[in-house]
Amino acid sequence: MGIFDGRIDMAGHDAMLEVVPRHRFGTNDEIASALLFLTSDASSFMTGIDLRVDGNFSVF
Repeated sequence: MGIFDGRIDMAGHDAMLEVVPRHRFGTNDEIASALLFLTSDASSFMTGIDLRVDGNFSVF
């Protein structure tokens, strides 16, 4: 299930996908994985990070 499933109509969905580099939206699991990492001991030495989970959208 994607983050926009059931929240926008198909015309809006298709228009948004045209500008997304990977031509798909991130899944809930992909977003949750980033949050899990940030709340785990694996990130214990990190400070001031800007972690973008946006499928390369911010590159443009």
